[in-house]
Amino acid sequence: MADETILVTGATGTVGRVVVEELLAAGLRVRAAGRTAASVERMFGQRVEAVALDFRDAATWPAAFDGVGRMFLMRPPQLGRPKTQIIPALEYARGHGTGQMVFLSLQGAERNKAVPHAAIEAWLRASGVAWTFVRASFFHQNLTTTHLTDIRDRDEIRVPAGRGATAFVDAEDVGAVAAAALLDPAAHRDTAWTVTGNEVLTYDQVARILTAELGRPIRYARPGILHYLIHARRTLGMPPGMALVTAAIYTTARLGLAGGLTGTVRRVLGRDPIGFAEFAHRERRVWEPAPP
Repeated sequence: MADETILVTGATGTVGRVVVEELLAAGLRVRAAGRTAASVERMFGQRVEAVALDFRDAATWPAAFDGVGRMFLMRPPQLGRPKTQIIPALEYARGHGTGQMVFLSLQGAERNKAVPHAAIEAWLRASGVAWTFVRASFFHQNLTTTHLTDIRDRDEIRVPAGRGATAFVDAEDVGAVAAAALLDPAAHRDTAWTVTGNEVLTYDQVARILTAELGRPIRYARPGILHYLIHARRTLGMPPGMALVTAAIYTTARLGLAGGLTGTVRRVLGRDPIGFAEFAHRERRVWEPAPP
C-alpha cells in the first residue's frame, strides 16, 4: 500500500489542504483534485499529481479516479443533490478500484436526513467500500472566511445563534483526523468520528476572545433569522442556498443542540485539539482592517 495513489478531493480547501500536507509528510503519493489542475499546482507545486475534477462531468473522472486505492471525499458546497451530482462519480471510483473512502461529513448528519451529507453516508454504508465518516463540528475558520468582513470591517459577529453555545473545531484538527484514517485504513474502517474541540462557546464568549486578541471591541449581534438572511444575501453575498443552510446551522445552536463535545482528537491524534483562543492568535492578522 505504500506506493498506492491516494486521491484528495477539494485539495485546495481549508480541510483538503491539511489532508494533502499530512499525507505528503508521511511520504505518500498524492493525487490532488480541484476545480482546475492549475489551482492545485499553485498551492502545492510539483509535490502532487494535480488534476481537475467535476463530480458532474464524467469526462473528468478517469484522470481523477483511475488507479486510486484510497480517497478523501469532500462534497462541494454547491452540489446539494448527491444522488445525481456526486454518487455516480463515487460509483465510477468504486468500479475502478477505490477501496476506501474517507468522507468529510457534518456533526449530527446521522440524525438529520435533510442535509446532503446524510445521503452520501447512506450510500457509503451500502457501497461495499471501507468507509470512514469525519463529522466535523463548527469550524473556527468560518470566522476567517464566511464571516470575515463582518469582523474585520464592521467589528461584529452577526449570526442568529441567540445565546446558544457551539462546539467549535479547527480545520487543522479535522484534516489531521481524516489523514490518520487514510494512513491506517484498518484502524478506522467503517467508523464514524465526530470531531470537535474541547470547549463549548457562546458567540458572546467568542466576541470577548476576539476583543482581547485584536485590541478593539468586537460585538456579537443577535439578529433574527429574517434579518440574518437579508444580511447574508445583501452584505455577505451568499447564494440563497448557502444562506438558508447557514441559518439552519445557527438555529441549531440557538436551540441548544450544537454543544456536544467528543474526545476524538485526543483519541486519534494523541494530543489536545486547538482551542479558539489559540486559533484567534494564530489568525489575528486576517481580521486587521485594511489601511486607508
